[in-house]
Amino acid sequence: MYRSHVLVCGGTGCTSSGSPQIIERLKEEIERQGLTDEVAVIQTGCHGLCALGPIMIVYPDASFYSMVKVEDIPEIVSEHLLKGRVVTRLLYDETVTSAGVKALIDTDFYKKQHRVALRNCGVINPEVIDEYIGTGGYEALGKVLTEMTPDDVIQTLLDSGLRGRGGGGFPTGLKWKLAKQNDADQKYVCCNADEGDPGAFMDRSVLEGDPPVVLEAMAIAGYAIGANQGYIYVRAEYPIAVDRLKIAIEQAREYNLLGKDIFGTGFDFDIDLRLGAGAFVCGEETALMTSIEGKRGEPRPRPPFPAQKGLFGKPTILNNVETYANIPQIILNGAEWFASMGTEKSKGTKVFALGGKIHNTGLVEIPMGTTLREVIEEIGGGIPNGKRFKAAQTGGPSGGCIPAEHFDIPIDYDNLISIGSMMGSGGLIVMDEDDCMVDIAKFFLEFTVEESCGKCTPCRVGTRRMLEILTKITKGQATMEDLDKLEELCYYIKENSLCGLGQTAPNPVLSTLRYFRDEYEAHIKEKRCPAGVCKALLSYVIDRDKCRGCTLCARNCPAGAIIGSVKNPHVIDTEKCVKCGACMEKCKFGAITKK
Repeated sequence: MYRSHVLVCGGTGCTSSGSPQIIERLKEEIERQGLTDEVAVIQTGCHGLCALGPIMIVYPDASFYSMVKVEDIPEIVSEHLLKGRVVTRLLYDETVTSAGVKALIDTDFYKKQHRVALRNCGVINPEVIDEYIGTGGYEALGKVLTEMTPDDVIQTLLDSGLRGRGGGGFPTGLKWKLAKQNDADQKYVCCNADEGDPGAFMDRSVLEGDPPVVLEAMAIAGYAIGANQGYIYVRAEYPIAVDRLKIAIEQAREYNLLGKDIFGTGFDFDIDLRLGAGAFVCGEETALMTSIEGKRGEPRPRPPFPAQKGLFGKPTILNNVETYANIPQIILNGAEWFASMGTEKSKGTKVFALGGKIHNTGLVEIPMGTTLREVIEEIGGGIPNGKRFKAAQTGGPSGGCIPAEHFDIPIDYDNLISIGSMMGSGGLIVMDEDDCMVDIAKFFLEFTVEESCGKCTPCRVGTRRMLEILTKITKGQATMEDLDKLEELCYYIKENSLCGLGQTAPNPVLSTLRYFRDEYEAHIKEKRCPAGVCKALLSYVIDRDKCRGCTLCARNCPAGAIIGSVKNPHVIDTEKCVKCGACMEKCKFGAITKK
């Protein structure tokens, strides 16, 4: 038995910050201090506070070290692990109080969260199946195979109210029920791990921190609908997730938790991986299945729906990673337990990747119905630098912007749709007063145009025309007729695109038009960007009364656009100015402003 366990985050965020080097140095120092038999070093998945990596937690006292550097390790080992004295200066600031060190769960970031899908992330070593089993892993599969009928499983999911966490919000139990009702010699269970939204990393974190939960849930799904083969379609850009999935699959096969005659019940089920090449459209269910079949990832007309005719023309269910991550806990704890969380029509919890203009960038899991204000101000720690909240983008390129007037809206599927946004897979990007909403809409349209598969004309051509109009607006070259044409295009594309991605592509534009039309009109009528973002509409001005003639701005101007002599006020030549902002950044006297 070890007296101390040191958990080091091995998720992508902390890995990029140097956690592998931290682990290596920890092991070296522990051995040097003669603590090898007393202290265990464990690599885990994401803890959530991604901006504080590398993260390290020492148990049993749960001391939370953040932004750990390799050079900090000798002190932590000699002081904390050897002598029992916590190195307070290296702890996460919010855990250190005048009364002592408080538990991480009592910090603002964690105390309003409720972890279901993320329950094992940051807790277990994702590469050791015994640790998953030690937290109740595969008990749900055993219960299903020995105590429940397929109809019992489906009814439990229906009663729980679980809806798909991939964006559409379709009832999971109903999807499974439809697939079970269709007789076929072969059925399939698929997992969508092709997370492509800008700023989204929820599914990646589950796969990196708790991959066996997805395998267990897929096996439960196979039993429920009568399938014996599963496929996980995962982005090749997720190398850590892919490696850990491979390990989890091999270990499950060794333990006879995948393969033939699972738990001696005669039930067969196995899972294979298929790597995606990063096409956003392959997040759409029919395009994903087409890609698994080895063809170009393009959507198919529906009906027939995948529950009738999906992968290889056979009945298929497809759920995303987060949806599957909830299922074992629903089976073990019961439908009523899950349904007790959330709102009337949106049960359970939702994982969000919190990013943008926010203090606590990271991964959060909250009960449905938590308000946007609670997420941003309490869990997220508010907007940096005292800036004012302007909007939050949910749902990525398929979603919309939530303005400050809806800051207190409870987050659930129906509420977000009612204000012109959507849940999406769970990206939540926060914007402040310095963000231009026209530029934000243009950013998402650029992404959609780049990622359109090109199969249908409304999406292939229509989104490009929309982007052209948005570009004209940001350059101050558009007219009010262009704005009308932009809105008309939005509705045309929504009604006529082949797949859900094309149908939702106009949402960022429509939501910003709905809540920030005045910004569009300022760009068009006044040739002005209110947020000072669109370069073509900017001009930099030097205040003669504030300028000290230090020449620092002139020396840093790449275009030689600043004229003036030492100790005399300078002037910017607007014809030469490339609007890079270097002058304003370097000025020590606040003499340069942009208009």
